[in-house]
Amino acid sequence: MKILVIGGGGREHALTWKLKQSPKASELFVAPGNAGTAEIAENINISAEDIDSLVRFAKDNKIELVAVGPEAPLAEGIADSFQGARIPVFGPSKAAAQIESSKVFAKELMVKYGIPCARSVTFSSYNRAELYIEQQKPPIVVKADGLAAGKGVTIAASMKEAQAALYDIMVKKIFGLSGNRVIIEEFLSGREVSALAFTDGKTIVPMVPAGDYKRVFDNNEGPNTGGMGGFSPPPFYSPELAAMVKSKIMEPTVKAMAKEGRLYRGVLYCGLMLTDAGPKVLEFNCRFGDPETQVILPRLTTDLVEIILAVINGSLDKIKVDWSNDACVGVVMSSPGYPGKYETGFPIIGLNEVDKDILVFHAGTKTGTKPDEILTSGGRVLTVTATGKDINEARKKVYASLPKIHFEGAHYRRDIALIK
Repeated sequence: MKILVIGGGGREHALTWKLKQSPKASELFVAPGNAGTAEIAENINISAEDIDSLVRFAKDNKIELVAVGPEAPLAEGIADSFQGARIPVFGPSKAAAQIESSKVFAKELMVKYGIPCARSVTFSSYNRAELYIEQQKPPIVVKADGLAAGKGVTIAASMKEAQAALYDIMVKKIFGLSGNRVIIEEFLSGREVSALAFTDGKTIVPMVPAGDYKRVFDNNEGPNTGGMGGFSPPPFYSPELAAMVKSKIMEPTVKAMAKEGRLYRGVLYCGLMLTDAGPKVLEFNCRFGDPETQVILPRLTTDLVEIILAVINGSLDKIKVDWSNDACVGVVMSSPGYPGKYETGFPIIGLNEVDKDILVFHAGTKTGTKPDEILTSGGRVLTVTATGKDINEARKKVYASLPKIHFEGAHYRRDIALIK
């Protein structure tokens, strides 16, 4: 089977790596890919958001299955385009992807169908939103409505910080049209967890859960990023909690989307806060998370191609999805300055120095002009990942490997999976 993976980050490298393990995968292409995917598949120089060119490539090369990684092309309707071309595609339709592309839509859906979430108010007027913030007590959560590469949420510890976030979103338009509306939300306290599931629109198969670290610096300080590392499984996420999340959040959400005429097929990502009042939804994503994918897929023992085909064909209830009991930890190495301005083009040294059981998933990398040269090309550069019998063993392996890899100004958190 000829398979095309769309995207170029760490998530897509992990997807490609797992798909390659399937006996069904005869040829693998990644568009646009990175230096890591180039080692296990053929990179195609087409942007993930150039939908017409991707469909044309898939037709010309007789692609039999497409797996979409990033949210932006899903929000633009890439799945609809491939379905229109009669090419099987893994990822929700544009209408279904709105569960991520519009936080306002997602919030209204949750309120309508009684899915537990934080109290909030939506504004399209900057002046009204500012007046509302002045009446609240920090911490205050300010969210841009649309896609913002994981950086559109500010947990403001002060009134000044909340006002600055609102100004950036609605006046300066740092996220473009995504800032036309904002959600001002109550702050929820507790432990955060990423709960993902495969769904064909009827059957829901939860994946193993993961923990994610959004802030750029240790102790959860600094600005939000796309994610600085992750681990699986979170020891505080019990089987009882998992069952509750499936019955109270995942199943009602998929049913609600069907009732709204938005059949949901693909990956449903539930970003949750485990509060004293039970699990509540912080956000939904319409695809695999990053870096969650890099710590979830190494634990998957069932053929991923079989799962994807079952999702597409509506037969997910016919297969059993199995997972390893191993724990997995991944730490992101980022460019200096990320998530703000950063430079790229620095050589990455030592990738071959890590132990063979360490997985290094590439994100912001590209091949250089010299033989075997790999250069930095993005904010998040690598996710260094290891499995072990428990979180501590996996964590020790990762942190023993990180110093072996070098590029100028490399930054990573020292407290990933340091669970208290």
